[in-house]
Amino acid sequence: MESPWIFTAFRAPADPEAAPEALREMRSLRARILFDQGRRPAFRSHAGDHPDDQPDRQPQDHGAWHFTARRARDGVHGAPLGYVRLLTPATASLYQSREFLGSAHYEEVLHLENLKPETVFEHSRLVVEHRARKLGLGMHLNALAVAAAHELGAAAMIGTSGTSDGQDRFHGRFGFHPVPGTRRYVEKYTEDVVILLHRADEGAGEHTALVDAYRLLFRYDLLAEADLDADPECGLSCEPAPNSGADSEPVFAVPHRAPAAGATAPRRLTAIGPSDPHRWKPVLFQPTRHDDRVALAALLNTGAVREVADTIEAQLAELIRAREPDREFDEETLAAAGRDQAEGVQLWDYGTWAWYPWSGRLVHVLPREEFRLVRTDRNRGKIDRPDQRRLLDKRVGIIGLSVGNSAALTLAQEGVAGAFKLADFDTLSVSNLNRLRAGLHQIGVNKAVLAARQMFEIDPYLDIEIFPGGLTEDTVKEFFLGGHGPIDLLVEECDTPWVKLAAREAARDLGVPVVMDANDRGLLDVERFDREPHRPLLHGLLGPMTAEDCLDLTFAERLDLILAMVGPDQVSPALAASIPKIGRTLSSWPQLASGVALGGALVTEAARRILLGGPCASGRFYVDLEELIAPDRSRVA
Repeated sequence: MESPWIFTAFRAPADPEAAPEALREMRSLRARILFDQGRRPAFRSHAGDHPDDQPDRQPQDHGAWHFTARRARDGVHGAPLGYVRLLTPATASLYQSREFLGSAHYEEVLHLENLKPETVFEHSRLVVEHRARKLGLGMHLNALAVAAAHELGAAAMIGTSGTSDGQDRFHGRFGFHPVPGTRRYVEKYTEDVVILLHRADEGAGEHTALVDAYRLLFRYDLLAEADLDADPECGLSCEPAPNSGADSEPVFAVPHRAPAAGATAPRRLTAIGPSDPHRWKPVLFQPTRHDDRVALAALLNTGAVREVADTIEAQLAELIRAREPDREFDEETLAAAGRDQAEGVQLWDYGTWAWYPWSGRLVHVLPREEFRLVRTDRNRGKIDRPDQRRLLDKRVGIIGLSVGNSAALTLAQEGVAGAFKLADFDTLSVSNLNRLRAGLHQIGVNKAVLAARQMFEIDPYLDIEIFPGGLTEDTVKEFFLGGHGPIDLLVEECDTPWVKLAAREAARDLGVPVVMDANDRGLLDVERFDREPHRPLLHGLLGPMTAEDCLDLTFAERLDLILAMVGPDQVSPALAASIPKIGRTLSSWPQLASGVALGGALVTEAARRILLGGPCASGRFYVDLEELIAPDRSRVA
């Protein structure tokens, strides 16, 4: 697969007198396209009499990133057909959006959005030749600019946008939204102009997959291939490329084509895990969609894919047998049934390719409904398909992804909920490996990020939101009600008293049932606030205590309170003996992988019953393995 475009990137020097020839070429291109056959007279492109051809008329060019596109079939020396500019915070005083609004209003907009000026980039001057517009070049250039900003560490992007030809709506497809009160007519553009704002943490709208692919292109090709030194001002490479001349800025072109037969890509070390903590979602490509096909081609040419897992034929065979378990298939009829299922689509293009950036794996999977039918096929007889579909419509919140990691993975494996919210402020440490299903390479990864990655590797179609700062006063409402929707059930596995009570207070107010594994003697705690809206928190064990009463506790007070929540007369002898030693000869609560695994099973069983309306009452239930497998409990004579 090939992309039809070759992108060229350079960062212009801050000194207007040192502007490279490439910038002068781009200014001429911009002015000609912006003039648009006379629609915008102020941008006429002759005699050097237009804003984009004079350095003092477009100071934003200096210090900015500039991206151009050419047709791949024309090569790197073909005529440029499109262009976009990206300004970094180093030149924020020159932003057109600041000039448009005035400094006071501009700073007010950032303040209302809770944005720091040093994290806001400006996107501007997107222009595309008429002959390339129908080919979708504007979409690809825009995606590249957004991707570059994300890679450079932008928290947000801002810019001005015209409205008469739908440019503002075009940007809206990338997650840009108009800032209220900023729209007004601009004579130079002969149309209304509005300020648009984009937040990096919200993705890139319907083009998130394309932007993620171009992030890799920007990181590994447009930068890494140039072998540049780091510039502390821009955070990336800004030295001249070899043979480019001592006074010129780097200009490097990257054709997105597969290497020639026999060619070997240079080996490079790829940082994964905590070095890129925001990478916790897979990127899904459906090659039958044009945008996804182009983005997938770009990804495959970055060198970032370390492993391709394509077992689609075996998955199709499983799907066919799952649908007709009573039928005998030979190889020929099975292959024919597979072709029929694909409905004429080439197997490479069938279904979805899931890109896992934290591991470098690209995995081919069946389409969502077919994948889930096969993945949960062995649940039938215990959870039949109507109930499987009901469960996948549910959303479960999990607070505390240490003990809660087992519950999260078991819920995902069993198909109990298709959507999750995960909250934990802590990161994985070596001492966690006695009970968490993780590896040494994941040390330092936030536990919510870790759980999300593991769950997505089970089912890339899950809907997961994470709260890597944990549950706080500022995020309680968002966790229970915001984001993609309210939760139907809460699994609470945190060891912070304030969180335990604050979460239950919110759950009771909203009628959300709460399930907890106490990780001692197989204790499963269930509070059916959905049925008992006035039920006392934690079965009344703490009396009238509230979350606010748990603030500013000493370490000893926290231990006492957690012991009271569990019930001091119900704990195991081993835990009772350990509590006085915590902070003296023991670093923390003793916990074993076997107990955590049991807790994941108990929580999943209770959650499934609750979400399907089965028998599961409020209360405390013990599945004490020490008692259950004692020698005198054997059923064998």
